[in-house]
Amino acid sequence: MKVVNKKFAAAAAVTVLCAFQGTHAQEQYPTPPPMTPEMSEFWTPQPRIVTPGEPAKDAAITAPSDAIILFDGKDLSKWQKRDGKPADWKLGKGYFEVTKGKGEILTKDDFEDFQLHIEWSAPTDTAGKYSQGRGNSGIFMQGIYELQVLDCYNNKTYANGQAGSIYKQTAPLVNAMRKPGEWNVYDVIYTAPRFKKDGSVQSPARITVLHNGVLIQNNTIILGDTPYIGFPKYKEHGRGPILLQDHGDPVKFRNIWIREL
Repeated sequence: MKVVNKKFAAAAAVTVLCAFQGTHAQEQYPTPPPMTPEMSEFWTPQPRIVTPGEPAKDAAITAPSDAIILFDGKDLSKWQKRDGKPADWKLGKGYFEVTKGKGEILTKDDFEDFQLHIEWSAPTDTAGKYSQGRGNSGIFMQGIYELQVLDCYNNKTYANGQAGSIYKQTAPLVNAMRKPGEWNVYDVIYTAPRFKKDGSVQSPARITVLHNGVLIQNNTIILGDTPYIGFPKYKEHGRGPILLQDHGDPVKFRNIWIREL
């Protein structure tokens, strides 16, 4: 009968096990494919269309007494470019207009929680344009979280990219768009996110939006930033500006004021 050295057998078993584990550790697993814009879009359900009430003739909404006037129809003195140079978008009679290639503009002041009133008008030249190619711009809370500006009048696009959406996140409850060339009104109540000492989220940002007097975002939780490609995430930050996007379309803006809360 052959006598087996128990210590030798145990050592051999350990060697075999380690070899197996080493082989196992080297196994290759599939990696996720690169992100594309379509991965964060959804088309259904489409927000139902609601015709907003008509504004009273020549009845401009004036700012309340404690508001900070961000645009009074005369100049862009409250705005600047990303590099701190003066904002140079086109000025018209009582409005300013996105000037293709000039880049985004943002307020010189930074904000946290606020009430924002802003009016915008999509261009009337829509021949051959559709989906995201019509009257595209955006309003970024604290320079990070985008409230979509888009001509969605008889123009379908992905639901979480429509006018009034939190871009690539939450579709508007309804589509309250006016015709191109007419003025749309956004009234926004925004609560900024709060962060813990370690940089993690204590409470996410929230937003309520009325579009032409119609509720389209109701205390909506903002899930993080709003990238074109990828999914939302938070990165710790403090106060930030209101930023308007240059997407290449001549969208007009007027009557902009903000109240800090």
